[in-house]
Amino acid sequence: MNRVRTHPGEVLREEFLVPLGLSANALALALRVPATRITAIIREREPRSITADTALRLARYFGTTPQFWLNLQTAHDLSLVQCEKGEAIQRDVQPRAA
Repeated sequence: MNRVRTHPGEVLREEFLVPLGLSANALALALRVPATRITAIIREREPRSITADTALRLARYFGTTPQFWLNLQTAHDLSLVQCEKGEAIQRDVQPRAA
């Protein structure tokens, strides 16, 4: 894998907030979380990520599942590490012999 998967903040921003005309502050109020949490996520600021707590809140509010949000985060995180360290890990770690 040579590309980093879409950050969940981009999905939140482009597929939910923009079409609904919803601001980060309005979403934060509705979710009862600090506005800085939502702002950091939609600005794709690492290491801010979607936690289980945030996933539950987003799922409840938007009618999705927590797994949807956590899967986006996990896919992004794994692809990022794969791009940064994948070759070194392949070289340095040998599979366990049967």
